[in-house]
Amino acid sequence: MNLDLTGKTALVCGSTQGIGLATATEIASMGATVTLLARNEDKLKEALKVLPTDNNQNHTYLVADFNYPDDLKEVIDGFIGAGNQFNILVNNTGGPAGGLAIDANIDEFRIAFNQHLVCNQVLAQSVVSGMKELGYGRIINVISTSVKIPLNGLGVSNTIRGAVANWSKTLANELGQFNITVNNVLPGATNTVRLSSIIENKAKKTGSDVDSVMQGMKNQVPMKRVAEPEEVANAIAFLSSPAASYINGINVPVDGGRTGSL
Repeated sequence: MNLDLTGKTALVCGSTQGIGLATATEIASMGATVTLLARNEDKLKEALKVLPTDNNQNHTYLVADFNYPDDLKEVIDGFIGAGNQFNILVNNTGGPAGGLAIDANIDEFRIAFNQHLVCNQVLAQSVVSGMKELGYGRIINVISTSVKIPLNGLGVSNTIRGAVANWSKTLANELGQFNITVNNVLPGATNTVRLSSIIENKAKKTGSDVDSVMQGMKNQVPMKRVAEPEEVANAIAFLSSPAASYINGINVPVDGGRTGSL
């Protein structure tokens, strides 16, 4: 099985912590040169230090805030305009705050739509020409199992994640002829800062302690535990590899079997 990414270039979003950093680390260990993308430059500098460089890669980073799609476009277009190209794009952005869909104000939907779908579109449009020229492209969107079964209490997230999933499938149909695949990885409960925030909020609302809420979450998973970021990163890295050359337009849940559908 060919998992070698030597000579390939990857842009990994949200890559200063959690799933994004784990993905950047794994892809770099497979030989790719990685560009990190996030809004906090200090954290980007620290993340850059932990990336493997066994193949003498010269990893780098870009600073951009997904609240501002126009600024993101300026940053990525400037980088590509300087002669850089990408084989791999990993779209990964922190999810919207929890709450019922009926209680969400209009701005919450607009902000989430910009952060996820619009910014994904900005990045895809910027990198696809290079992927076509290189003859190798992988776009992996880190979404959520809510695209299969909506999750209670995540109304805005469920809505926007579903839009991203359908956008992704559409792109897969359009770009497959150029040897560019587009797939979605759907993490379940994963040991990240976002999960901690969700658990803490639920504990406050229900009057429960954090440990009880966490245990209840684990009990919903057949494997009786939550994922580690590296386990999700492994799926993303595989879909980035030559071995996944004929996998296109699919959703891959990485949730320990929690989602109640095929």
